[in-house]
Amino acid sequence: MVCPHCQGAEKIFSSRTARRELRRYQRRGPIKTTRLLVGAVTAEGFAARTVLDIGGGVGVVQHELATRGATRLTDVDASQAYLDVAKKEAHRRGYGERARYLYGDFVDVASQVESADLVTLDRVVCCYPDASALLHRAAERAKGRLGLVWPRDRWWTRLAARGMNSILVVTRNPFRMRIHPDNLVHGELERAGLIRQHHQRAGFWQVAVYERPSQ
Repeated sequence: MVCPHCQGAEKIFSSRTARRELRRYQRRGPIKTTRLLVGAVTAEGFAARTVLDIGGGVGVVQHELATRGATRLTDVDASQAYLDVAKKEAHRRGYGERARYLYGDFVDVASQVESADLVTLDRVVCCYPDASALLHRAAERAKGRLGLVWPRDRWWTRLAARGMNSILVVTRNPFRMRIHPDNLVHGELERAGLIRQHHQRAGFWQVAVYERPSQ
């Protein structure tokens, strides 16, 4: 992977960070926004037998959905450290044989990934420079629902992102946090044929679920 942004992401989402996040999850469960996301995508009895988790981190969404009946889970991440931790935890929980792990930039490797009942992007859109391409590829793989968590588009979230990015400039890390416009996110998913069914604000973040109408 030669993308400078992805190389910068690997520095941030390191083995040390992955181990720390897993320990926190094991002690306290999912953080609030992930808990809201999992609850929203499984609302109204929706059963996601197949799941594609883009930028899955230590696999929290996968671990939670595996306990809710998912039979096949795919995790695509640009951090090998996170993939390793997610895979190890999946085997510890007894569903490792039902999971697939793919390292890379999702936009580049999307053609290698099968469609799924549910596609999730938990705090991923803000980590990617080309949100349109990411959301377009993700929507293509969503057979039923797509759920995501991303920052609210407000002056104070943009200010916070600029502060974080200033630190990254000083440390010479090419990774950047992005606050993508809400109309870009909604418009891209709507053009892909998905309809928003749920939206919730959660401080800095927002949670939304989009659904593909039944044919």
